[in-house]
Amino acid sequence: MNYKNVKQNTTRLIIFILINISALSLKAQSAWTLKDCIDYALENNIQLKQSKLTTLQNKLSVEQSKAALFPALSFSTNQNMSWRPFSQSTINLTNGTMTSTKSTVNYNGSYGLNANMTLWNGGRNTKTIKQNEYAAEMSELDTEQSENSIMEQITQLYVQMLYQKEAVNVCEAILKSSELQRDRAKTMVNVGTLAKVELMQLEAQTTQDQYNLINAKSQLENYRFQLKQLLELPEQDNFDISETQTTDDQIITPIPSKQEVYNVALAQRPEIQSGKLNVESNKLSIKIAKAGYLPSVNLNASVGTNNASGTHTALGEQIKNNLSNSIGLSLSIPIFDQRQNKTNVHKAQLAYQNSQLQLQDTEKKLSSTIENYWLNATTSQQQYIYAKANVESMQASYDLVSEQFRLGLKNIVELTTGKTNLMQAEQQMLQCKYNTLYNLAMLRFYKGETIRL
Repeated sequence: MNYKNVKQNTTRLIIFILINISALSLKAQSAWTLKDCIDYALENNIQLKQSKLTTLQNKLSVEQSKAALFPALSFSTNQNMSWRPFSQSTINLTNGTMTSTKSTVNYNGSYGLNANMTLWNGGRNTKTIKQNEYAAEMSELDTEQSENSIMEQITQLYVQMLYQKEAVNVCEAILKSSELQRDRAKTMVNVGTLAKVELMQLEAQTTQDQYNLINAKSQLENYRFQLKQLLELPEQDNFDISETQTTDDQIITPIPSKQEVYNVALAQRPEIQSGKLNVESNKLSIKIAKAGYLPSVNLNASVGTNNASGTHTALGEQIKNNLSNSIGLSLSIPIFDQRQNKTNVHKAQLAYQNSQLQLQDTEKKLSSTIENYWLNATTSQQQYIYAKANVESMQASYDLVSEQFRLGLKNIVELTTGKTNLMQAEQQMLQCKYNTLYNLAMLRFYKGETIRL
């Protein structure tokens, strides 16, 4: 054995394993974009997988209903044995001929091929095929609707995480500023230019800012957990999103017309298409129910033979001699069915009316959803313009108050008030910014575009 080659191969294997582990680790630690999250969810979400299985089941129902148009063929056989231990002779009747045997054990068998086919039943079979095709299409649309819903949820959580990440950065900056002011106040107390009570107020404010930072981080982790749950990611996975850089041009952008968005959504959204198919399917149900009043015609055919013991004829000869064939038509005309057909028709008509109302309700909800996104986008966009100007104003005011406080011209109350106003202004600006981004993304999505921020 060449131990040198074994050692080299082992070394290569170890290096290969380490490289793959490193690659997987880097992938787990890399930040996820919005597209990464959506693609992963569409591939791994359990609800979507179940919905796709339902679609496959409905497609099988279509194939089964199509097969009902063709004849059904079956083979049957019966094998019987009798035993009469105390009988002196046994009488057998075969094709009208009586035979006698002293055998105490007898058997007989029969064999048959049977076929039947529905020639006409008021068109129920063909209408059922069409109805099952509608069901399969509706199932596919339901899957698409679930995908859309998941994409909307992911986008919302993703934007909330982006907002919360910036909120954490704001809290960290405020805390850092508070700590600098507290440290500066300690120096001023030591030299006698600041009362100790004001230092205690600054320390209390620093503690409050630390609490705000912890709360912001906790909220960020909550959004991260919700997004991981939606993506079906394992709990131990080191998950984080990439920080999207946004510009004012992305926020202060023309908002699509709500009527234009609604018109496109009305023609493309899967929930609307599914509702329309449901109306058509229930219309077919009325025709299928009315077909119960009509006669049905069936074709039947069979080929059979039999054999028995106790005769002097060979098995093959018996099967040949006893061969019989038959073919026939059966006609079934409903006369009195205890109100069953009439009830079925009325139920189908009510279901049809209900499906029309469901479609109207879906259209109304779609209009309301788009109206809500449009109003939120319009309001948030306008608020962002003023919120940004307000932050700049509050920042300049706070910088001035901080400098005056350092020189002893302002007290601790004025400093704290200025910082609180700045923090509120920054939070408002962030809320307006990400509300605008999210609602604009949803309007574009309902307009048929790919989700993007």
